[in-house]
Amino acid sequence: MSGAPVSSAASLLAWLREEAWPLWLEHGVDRARGGFHEALDLRTLQSPEPFRRLRVAARQVYVFSQAHRFGLTRAGEAVELGIAFLRERARRADGGYARLFDLEGRVTDAQRDLYDHAFVLLALSSAARVLPAAPLRQEALALLRYLDGHLAHPLGGYAEGLPPSLPRRQNPHMHLLEALLAAAEAFGDDLFLHRATGLVDLFLTRFRDPRTGSLPEYYAEDLTPEREGGRHVLEAGHHCEWVWLLGWHARLVGERPDVAEAMAGLLRFVDRYGINPRLGTLYDELWSDGAVKAAGSRLWPQTERLKSEALRPGATATGFASAAAALRRHLDGAPPGLWHERLDEHGRPSGEPAPASSLYHLTAGILTAAEVVG
Repeated sequence: MSGAPVSSAASLLAWLREEAWPLWLEHGVDRARGGFHEALDLRTLQSPEPFRRLRVAARQVYVFSQAHRFGLTRAGEAVELGIAFLRERARRADGGYARLFDLEGRVTDAQRDLYDHAFVLLALSSAARVLPAAPLRQEALALLRYLDGHLAHPLGGYAEGLPPSLPRRQNPHMHLLEALLAAAEAFGDDLFLHRATGLVDLFLTRFRDPRTGSLPEYYAEDLTPEREGGRHVLEAGHHCEWVWLLGWHARLVGERPDVAEAMAGLLRFVDRYGINPRLGTLYDELWSDGAVKAAGSRLWPQTERLKSEALRPGATATGFASAAAALRRHLDGAPPGLWHERLDEHGRPSGEPAPASSLYHLTAGILTAAEVVG
């Protein structure tokens, strides 16, 4: 690909480096109390939320680790702050991590959440770009032992958390795959890559619906997809995200025909059903028969589509440009460095504060696209 796609990728990368990262480093870090703000109001740049989430602390470590790699001044300090929060505030005596805190960093909900723990592993792996890797590696290995000892599910994969809950979801496993791949690259241990391969196999044998080529969101205890009227709920953004992760895994261990077939099926479903023809953005939720369940468009699916369009076999300039334009719909008209988190089916923005958690999606999506496209 050349020309317009390169320009689109370059302009998105410039927005990330020159507007988003600096803004969030200045206004999104609570240095006085040692944490990260949950969101920024589009007008005041103040955070309206009276709490902190584990997943935001972990995601911001990832974000500022990447910003540090690109030379953003003081990004390394934000990484240190985030790792200190994980070590001193979030980690519990049993090796797990609490999920919710007040603004002073006191635990308000000690529930263990698989999704959040996946992002702690990603944070530990990402921080190795900035901080000494040896202690981070030991913490990553300890976290994996915790998951095996407390959350491993006898019917496959991991429980949603402690206490266990239903329905089970593919989403936490997907992000655990991401974190394991990052840990394999950061620390070099075969164990992380071996566990990642196990999750790829779980995707192929239990999560994916081979009949439709789609990926259900919700499952019963035994990982049977939950259906209503013979169909299941899915999110096109997660289809795109799995394409990215399966491709990442293939680059590390080698390509597999069954994985390539699954990736192609995910993309075919997105191409056929996932895109709002009026806006060019991905819908939020669909049914497995292609019917639209939620017609709005959140920001994060557009970042995942950007990755999958850059990485898909036979990628075209037109496909990537369409994905970049869809993402731009969420950036255009927002203050520099911020975005419109939700658009309705007609493209009208919600006007809500920009959540810090979405900066992770923007960072990963734009950097992946920039690396692939040029």
